[in-house]
Amino acid sequence: MTKRTFLQVFLLWMTVMSAAAQTVYDVTAAGAIGDGIADDAQAIQRAIDRCSAEGGGRVLLPRNHTFMAGPIQLKSNVELYLEATATLKANPNESIYHLSAFGENRGEGMLWLWAEHAENISICGKGTIHGNGIAFMGAELSDSYELKPLADQTFDPRPHVLTLTDVKNLTIRDVTIKEGAYWTVHLIGCDEAVIDGINLLNNLKIRNGDGIDIDHSKHVRIANCHITSGDDCICLKNRREFEQYGSCHDITVTNCVMSSRSCAIKIGSENMDSIYNVVFDNCIITGSNRGLGIQNRDEGTVTDVVFSNIQLDCRLWSDVWWGKAEPIYVTSYPRANGNHKDANWRFPKGQIEGRCGEVSRIYFNNITATSENGCFVGGDVPGKVRDIYFNNVRVRFAPSSFLLPPSSFVMDKRPCKGEGFIKADLKAMQAMQVPLVTENATVVIR
Repeated sequence: MTKRTFLQVFLLWMTVMSAAAQTVYDVTAAGAIGDGIADDAQAIQRAIDRCSAEGGGRVLLPRNHTFMAGPIQLKSNVELYLEATATLKANPNESIYHLSAFGENRGEGMLWLWAEHAENISICGKGTIHGNGIAFMGAELSDSYELKPLADQTFDPRPHVLTLTDVKNLTIRDVTIKEGAYWTVHLIGCDEAVIDGINLLNNLKIRNGDGIDIDHSKHVRIANCHITSGDDCICLKNRREFEQYGSCHDITVTNCVMSSRSCAIKIGSENMDSIYNVVFDNCIITGSNRGLGIQNRDEGTVTDVVFSNIQLDCRLWSDVWWGKAEPIYVTSYPRANGNHKDANWRFPKGQIEGRCGEVSRIYFNNITATSENGCFVGGDVPGKVRDIYFNNVRVRFAPSSFLLPPSSFVMDKRPCKGEGFIKADLKAMQAMQVPLVTENATVVIR
């Protein structure tokens, strides 16, 4: 045996021994039934609590079971492992979801699977996490589901699928996550997170059905994922409810395939801090209402962002969703003055209007798009959006579904103060190297 072969065998043996040494906590041993009818949340929670208290290990959801469950708290040093054909499904009873996904703000959904102030959490395996989204919806329309009417407009009972707050060393790998009723994977103030190889398959008609939201987090790597979402597939932001966690930075997204009724890759609209050092590379976007978007609507800044080697296809869906089939969209406009809910959470405390921050040093390299519209880059005043670079960007117009004269297209500025749309001239765009409408912005095309 050569020295190299010996080393390889030794490393393999160490890996096997390490895996064998991991303590496994089977949720059925803790009392979970897994018949898809009984609520197994208490049994699963017992397994998680014991696993964490005893130093960590694997909490196992075994194959050929459907575990219906209400809210579950994940804890430090726990790997939640779903075997193939195992499903963890949200209990459709709205009354059991009591903890807000946004702290004191109870108007934008509740917690289902969650963790806070924890470390070394993994969610892995070939099984499925099912958000039971349609159970929380109202009537089905042609372009979306209605939201159920609520007596109290400051409370929304829909559960978010995964909400992970202040978690260090987080891994989500290989699982299928589907049918979320609200946001699906929300990272808040997380550090050193990896999301790799997941299938995130939401219903394209569910409003607010975001895929992955990276909020006030840093050192996050997303790779090799397939995402379909009614709302944004991947979104970076800084929500005001979590301002204590600081800026969002050092984020990479690679080798992902996405489709969205809103914006496939988005930064914003909530951004009260700064977002910087971000790379999106080697991705495919299909059938999306908007492709690559920066939608800055708060006082925070967005700088040093690279979009590269991306192929995308955009088409108009409906005005239920923000966007008018713009393949590339870079904007900074102040929000419309707040209503009863936005006045509490979208603007600084006690205020009902805000301002928007600078967007600069944004790079689009090697982008190929087929779209029903051109690109839009705009700001509320000159200099707010600047140093936007297009290098080898190619946009081919596809037959349009716009209900407008062929010489008059529209760009979508929502949500913003004042007029939400801006007209664009198709003939003028067709004559450009890159079909583009600008407003108070500087763009360099190479």
